[in-house]
Amino acid sequence: MSKKTFCSVNAIHFTAFLQLKRSLGYKYIMEETTLLTFDLFLLLQDQSCTALSRETVEAWCAKRNHESDITRYGRMICLIQFLYYLSDCGFKVPIPPLPKYPKSTFIPYIYSYDEIAAIFYGCDQVTLACKNMYSSLFVMPCLLRMLYATGIRIGEALSLKNENVNLIEKHLTLKATKNTKDRLVPFTDTLAAVCTDYQQHRNALPVSGIDDPGRPFFVSLIGDPCKNGNIERWFRKVLIKAKIQFNSKGNGPRLHDIRHSFSCHSFTKLANDGMDLYFSWPYLSTYLGHQSLRATEQYIRLTEQLHPELVKDAERMYMDILPNMINNPTQPS
Repeated sequence: MSKKTFCSVNAIHFTAFLQLKRSLGYKYIMEETTLLTFDLFLLLQDQSCTALSRETVEAWCAKRNHESDITRYGRMICLIQFLYYLSDCGFKVPIPPLPKYPKSTFIPYIYSYDEIAAIFYGCDQVTLACKNMYSSLFVMPCLLRMLYATGIRIGEALSLKNENVNLIEKHLTLKATKNTKDRLVPFTDTLAAVCTDYQQHRNALPVSGIDDPGRPFFVSLIGDPCKNGNIERWFRKVLIKAKIQFNSKGNGPRLHDIRHSFSCHSFTKLANDGMDLYFSWPYLSTYLGHQSLRATEQYIRLTEQLHPELVKDAERMYMDILPNMINNPTQPS
């Protein structure tokens, strides 16, 4: 939560709206930032009435220079939610129509198996240029292997406490994840061995209580929690060591693309093991912590594009079951 406070005439309503949303289980972190920006906008507009004017609402909803459609959509949906709240409180406010959700043209970077191996080799080879007790390099070999072996998000990995990593039963317990759900993530013996090795070296650090159940699993050399920004910077250096070209921020390859690669590689393995991609879809969706099957669908399509032979194998499997439909797809039923 932000430490900033609302200052406009709607300050009390902004605060009450956030409290309501969070009481319903929504984190509303990015939305709070949006509302704080809207609060400042109202101050600059010299807005003195709780019931917002149409001109004020339209001025806020107007697309800004260099703003993407998805960013504008996010601003508008947050404002519309707040306006509905004001309306329920008895205020007459104009509620603008929500634009159509922008179609994403983004295609994630899928690391090849050789690139994943190069990343693991690279993170084992990167060294500090000088002594820095605040560095997060110490965790990179274990962290990157965990990200690829489980497909969890970087934020979920850095939020792990010691009590959330069960090396005996081999599973992670993720608390209050992106979709406000807890979930168990099983992992292999190989990852268990990597985590055990990391844990032994980490516990040897001269930091009091570093192995306490409530302390972070991934820490710097002085026992502080690792920060996402520091991990991202080290990952860029790992990519250089692995001889994988980094294009630019937003164009990848990115740290989060390890999760995308895990998903596609998992679908590929399941298909090679004889399981239909669409049959395995709900299982992987649950494992990834997706709120809907639609969120996992992109990985099926990416896998089919990367490995079209999997689709051909499936067609050959079903030729004896539905021979007419396979051989004459345009034949009317």
